[in-house]
Amino acid sequence: MHKLSTFHTILLAAFGSLGVAGVLVFAIAVGRPSGSEVGRVEIWGALDERAFSAVIRHFAEDDGRLSQVTYVEKDPATYRSELTEALAAGTGPDIFLLEQSYALRDSEKVVTIPETSLSKSQFKDTFVEAANTFLGTGGVIALPILVDPLVLYWNKDMLAAQGFASPPTQWSAMFSFAERVTKRTDAGVLTKSAIALGEYRNVENAKAILSALIIQAGGSITGRDSTDILRPELVSRAINAERPTESALRFYTEFANPSKTSYSWSRSLPNSRIAFAAGDMALYVGFASEAPLVSRTNPNLNYGMTVLPQTKSDHVVTTARVYGLAVSRQSNNQQGAITVAFILASKEPAFLLSEALGMPASRRDVLSTSGGELDVAGRSALIARSWLDPDPERTAEMFRLMVEGVTSGALRLPDAVQRADQELSAIINP
Repeated sequence: MHKLSTFHTILLAAFGSLGVAGVLVFAIAVGRPSGSEVGRVEIWGALDERAFSAVIRHFAEDDGRLSQVTYVEKDPATYRSELTEALAAGTGPDIFLLEQSYALRDSEKVVTIPETSLSKSQFKDTFVEAANTFLGTGGVIALPILVDPLVLYWNKDMLAAQGFASPPTQWSAMFSFAERVTKRTDAGVLTKSAIALGEYRNVENAKAILSALIIQAGGSITGRDSTDILRPELVSRAINAERPTESALRFYTEFANPSKTSYSWSRSLPNSRIAFAAGDMALYVGFASEAPLVSRTNPNLNYGMTVLPQTKSDHVVTTARVYGLAVSRQSNNQQGAITVAFILASKEPAFLLSEALGMPASRRDVLSTSGGELDVAGRSALIARSWLDPDPERTAEMFRLMVEGVTSGALRLPDAVQRADQELSAIINP
């Protein structure tokens, strides 16, 4: 979670001296509800309350429609279960922060914004590509506000000690990098690791990493057919086509194979983020929002952040978590909630939310003016892609079984991918 820094507090105060006439008009909204008051609107989310509420209060000073809007911070560990229970009981919020991986699963819980208010072309022109999973068959499931892209963290001291001025930009260079940086005892026990790849349980963000590798290789995980029906796409069904999922899985599992010179990770090691923060790992693949957590864990760690390494130079891609404002079907003030969602997703509120919460905005026009600490995260947000996830918890288990089927030697690569594709089909069509 992200707390307001002194800089962000000053920034918000500075904006208070500026005229904001016309700022709250969401340029792409057609037929947005209007009026001087929208009534009480409660927003739930797992992001920092101080930051979110400060932005709401700031704009409420000039727009009375936000005067009765409140934000309630929930524990990330219990947010999903608490939200589900509250919505089922009819006691939930009017708006809730929805992560894009849950867009498909939660689509029946939200008020879909119709194309007459926000068309697909307007949505795509305004928001980053990774937000497209919020586009449902009947309209927009949630209005995107923030993007948390997958990036590469690097230990500057560890790399410098081995003669590297910067980390690899291509995954193909990671084999020789791992061979040079990883340290093992004579018995083969890892003492210093180049990167945490190959295993699943102790690799933070393993699912996101594998997703990015598959997409970078030109593959996809799910997709819609000509009749708009969701289907699994882990297995390429084209004759003589490349097999991107196999390629991604082969690369990923290579680093957990003790017989390979690139061996740099094992399931006996601690969680990968903990290992990186402790200074025992050179590279860590994590979300941009994890930087404050890494710094708090080890304030003395000399590290940097850069764009995720790539598979193909002409297909630059990462993945991301995208947060959107979803209006609950259970809300007693749906019209007011829709108005508030449009206001907060407009340019100036999106910019301030981005600054206050330390994540890139999902709007292209905001990203084009971002700078400073959000440079890497902002560039990564622009190249991020996502996929329609039918059930995030069950697909995480699917990925785990696919990886461990290979690393345990129980399954050959093609068989592991085939089985995962079948499991994905069962998740989509229970």
